[in-house]
Amino acid sequence: MAKDNKNNELSTVVEALCASEHGKLSWQGQGGRLLPSRDQVVEVVEALRSVLFPGYYGVSEFTADNMRFHVGAGLDRILWVLQEQIKRGLCFECGKYGIDCKKCVDNASSITKKFLQRLPYVQHRLAADVQAAYDGDPAAKSTDETIFCYPGVLAVTCYRLAHELYTFGVPLIPRIITEHAHSLTGIDIHPGARIDESFFIDHGTGVVIGETCIIGKRVRIYQSVTLGAKSFPLSSDGKPIKGINRHPIVEDDVIIYSGATILGRVTIGRGSVIGGNVWITEDVPPGSNYTLSSIS
Repeated sequence: MAKDNKNNELSTVVEALCASEHGKLSWQGQGGRLLPSRDQVVEVVEALRSVLFPGYYGVSEFTADNMRFHVGAGLDRILWVLQEQIKRGLCFECGKYGIDCKKCVDNASSITKKFLQRLPYVQHRLAADVQAAYDGDPAAKSTDETIFCYPGVLAVTCYRLAHELYTFGVPLIPRIITEHAHSLTGIDIHPGARIDESFFIDHGTGVVIGETCIIGKRVRIYQSVTLGAKSFPLSSDGKPIKGINRHPIVEDDVIIYSGATILGRVTIGRGSVIGGNVWITEDVPPGSNYTLSSIS
């Protein structure tokens, strides 16, 4: 009897959860929405790291003779898993729940192939980021150490993969990738940000880089830096207006030290050094040395 009562209590909770208005916000619909799998997306990210940095992640017993086999096998697995997850993201957005919309299937296939073709470019960018990490940190003993150990390299790797998918118009998946990196490193980079080559985040915890940021070449930033929005213009019904440029532009060869907060569509000029714990809401001319002492 006691067991029956517990089952009845659980049944009541199940019915309440499945029938509640909260559930209707997302997953309820005609046939139930076929959502992407976060676990599968994370698996793809790890597989991508193993083909971008062969021998460092995944199979470590690489030789000149077997590298092409392992990279090819990894890409084959990535192709099918990623294509399925992209299809689910596209179907979720277009409103086809739980069924294979031909348009989404075709788009997912095309996007996945284009994305894989971009991997050599991504690898080239990441090689420059790894070198920047080694050059920018006197504690680094080798580029191998930065690949294995540096949270900034992990976060930027995930960002660069997510950014490619973002530019192809893939919903959900890019944010899943960058939020996965955020949960591991404390570094929050929106996949829509545009970040040029040789980018280095040292230490990293607490870094925030907003959606419409533009970051130039050879930029170095430290922990707890925020490149955020100053305010959110609202529509007539009081909701934030989407799609406007609201985050900073950081030009080439800028260094931003820990705790700096830079808000709004301001420009940090080329070659500037931004000191720790400053608050900036206006343009900084090229070559500036902007510190608490310089503005007090």
